[in-house]
Amino acid sequence: MLDYLRDPAEIYRRSFAAIRTSCDLSTIPASLHPLALRLVHACGMPDIIADLRFSPDAADAGHYALEAGASIFCDARMVAEGVIRNRLPRGNAPVVMTDAPSAAARAKREATTVSAAGMALHRDVVAGSIVAIGNAPTALFRLLEEIDAGAPRPALILGFPVGFIGAAESKAELARDPRGVAFVTLLGRRGGSALAAAAINALGGNPEDDRP
Repeated sequence: MLDYLRDPAEIYRRSFAAIRTSCDLSTIPASLHPLALRLVHACGMPDIIADLRFSPDAADAGHYALEAGASIFCDARMVAEGVIRNRLPRGNAPVVMTDAPSAAARAKREATTVSAAGMALHRDVVAGSIVAIGNAPTALFRLLEEIDAGAPRPALILGFPVGFIGAAESKAELARDPRGVAFVTLLGRRGGSALAAAAINALGGNPEDDRP
């Protein structure tokens, strides 16, 4: 047999011990340490800490929203599938915005992505919610445009779109002007659904309390 660690609890314990040793959290508010650790755990890259941008009240905003029963609006099914449901304090429902029946037709009509169309379709119901974007930069751009146009504001934006076209720019715009909304984002091209889901999961409690 190959020699490797099999005990899931010990794997988890050592993982977070290694992450803490590898990360410099001195620039991160203590309230956001669990979220930062979760993000590193999800991607295996401690250097993302330097590219994190956030509002100081982001963790509190997320916790309060979840405790109030707020929904979690996701730009892609992969984000929703990564959410650990038993971490959510009020059975908060992840909503996949691209699942809206008219999203594809609206995207075609507006010559935009289905993710952006889904975001537009939910503009009036995201008040006080958490919006988690882990795939489409166009969804983040559209959210910011809708807020600029007077749409209700969510309680928290988790902006982690990934890719080479628009990802860095959309996150830079969120960090530059979050429109009065609490936020966490990762500058540059890196991101993805796993990071967006990890950020949601971190808001439900201490990541080191999890067991696989």
